[in-house]
Amino acid sequence: MSRTLIRNGTLIDGTGAAPVVDGAVLLDGDRIEAVGPLASLPRPAGDVTEIDAAGGTLLPGLIDAHVHLMLEFDALMKLLATPFSMNFYKAIGHMRRTLDAGITTVRDAGGADLGLKRSVEQGLVEGPRMQISITALSITGGHLDFWLPSGVQLGLMQAHPGLPDGICDGVDAVRKKVREVLRAGAEVIKVCSTGGVMSPTDHPDFTQFTPDELEVMVQEGAYRRGIKVMAHAQGAEGVKNALRAGIHSIEHGIWLDDEAIELFLERGAFLVPTLLAPQAVIEQAEANGTMSPWALQKSKEVLEAHRASIRRAHEAGVKIAMGTDAGVMPHGTNLRELGLMCDHAGMTPMEAVVATTRTAAECLGWQDRVGTLEAGKLADVVVSSVDPLADIHALTPEAIRLVVKGGKIVKDAGPAVGSRSAAREVAAD
Repeated sequence: MSRTLIRNGTLIDGTGAAPVVDGAVLLDGDRIEAVGPLASLPRPAGDVTEIDAAGGTLLPGLIDAHVHLMLEFDALMKLLATPFSMNFYKAIGHMRRTLDAGITTVRDAGGADLGLKRSVEQGLVEGPRMQISITALSITGGHLDFWLPSGVQLGLMQAHPGLPDGICDGVDAVRKKVREVLRAGAEVIKVCSTGGVMSPTDHPDFTQFTPDELEVMVQEGAYRRGIKVMAHAQGAEGVKNALRAGIHSIEHGIWLDDEAIELFLERGAFLVPTLLAPQAVIEQAEANGTMSPWALQKSKEVLEAHRASIRRAHEAGVKIAMGTDAGVMPHGTNLRELGLMCDHAGMTPMEAVVATTRTAAECLGWQDRVGTLEAGKLADVVVSSVDPLADIHALTPEAIRLVVKGGKIVKDAGPAVGSRSAAREVAAD
């Protein structure tokens, strides 16, 4: 197998350990062979491709635990006039921008079907490694029911052969819908246990689905070798219902009370804050008017409460995984979330990096494959021209100079790194 040595950088391995100066990563095909100070790495026999990180920072491939690769909000009339199949072609750009930001793995929270996932896996298009939920389950009149009083049904996640309609009511209907989603290839079940910001006829604090309905989702997932459930949950009661039902991760968590935080700790559940989502809605509504008036109003209402809740959860020791809700904001802007986690949730830059690597991998249940730079894991490596621990806000797509996914270089902005030379073949001593 071909070997690649990425050297001459400061190594941040994603575990939270102190950075290693003059660090290096040795790759053997699609796996990591060795990691550590350059002097401690074995010198491989035969030819090795060397990549000079030019004093940059070596990181694990980054992970976004909440994206929508098939979506990107735009002006309403433009969305309505977009041919259905065009959305798959637009997703190619969404995935390209995601990779360019150093995000090599995502959990898609609704919209990406099995065809999109397999197209990446089989090399038809380039994109991040993905864990898919297919669609989100919602009650009638709930967060994914975009019915309007005019009778128009917007269809945020339009049903098609690879993506069942997610509306369901009652235990029996919920059980059947979960089975349909699993049949379509879901690797995680997504449910909306509260209303939301983007939906037209509910509110983020509204509780949706009964405890019995939520429990049957967890039960059906458990039958499939432990498939987990992730819950869009913003109001406290909907969060607590989801946690009591055994749901694995809570997305957003806008209003968390003391009881909710205790349930997180008791159940070992993950919190995926998506702090960027309401802020991005406000920014886009004010900049170009692409957001609905109800989304703008609700985003302004929840913004400060959201930040305060995530800070309290972090201070209490809740496990936090990075997620953005990309698709609500443009894909490729994902790294802004790390700065918000530091600014508003009180995380240190190292904690934000760990949330985007090791903890996010644990949230996906993929900690044996990705999330840290360790021997035996998939060869996902990012080289940044900036030190994120010195300035987390400087970690932008432009600062991401090299992205390796599964041993393959998927972004190489080499000359702009500085003294970094192109990859070259050298003989081992």
